[in-house]
Amino acid sequence: GKMAQDMTEKELLKMELDQLKKEVKNERQMVSKTGKEIKEYIESMAGEAPLLKGVPEDKNPFKEKGGCTIS
Repeated sequence: GKMAQDMTEKELLKMELDQLKKEVKNERQMVSKTGKEIKEYIESMAGEAPLLKGVPEDKNPFKEKGGCTIS
């Protein structure tokens, strides 16, 4: 399709309206409920997260293979 800067105001408004028509169908839930669920999910997965538990040296693909010595 066209880039947004090449569109007329009418085309932009139609695009926005189409987007809102899609979004209005989304089921909504209270943040107080979903926030708690998200927190529980994150905590349950934390044991598997390499950024939290680290990566064993032998499994790290980014580990320096060897050094260089300047003499």
